Amino acid sequence: MTFPEWTKPSIYGALGGAIAVSILGFTWGGWTTGGNAQAMARELAADEVTLAMVPVCLNISASDPGRTGKLANLQELSGFGRRNAMMETGWATRPGSDKPDRDLADACLAGLELDES
Repeated sequence: MTFPEWTKPSIYGALGGAIAVSILGFTWGGWTTGGNAQAMARELAADEVTLAMVPVCLNISASDPGRTGKLANLQELSGFGRRNAMMETGWATRPGSDKPDRDLADACLAGLELDES
């Protein structure tokens, strides 16, 4: 089967347009792949769970009998040392877990700073 000569520019234009629309859609248009969407959903869910656990962390810290000493230790430190010290207090351990959570430690530190000011 032979196509007329005038159809070549139309086909090339349609292919070029499809490629251009795809590139623009994925870069500026906000399109995403299914795998990328699932990764973003997992990250958002983990962030929301961490935020939901901050009040639990603050309640555990409020009921800790050694709270004043631990808070004084946290105030002396900064950066990673502060987060590691928060993890050592046990306040940033999620219920049902054996080890503390880094993200929860950071969020709880922010909550304690707001609570302490």
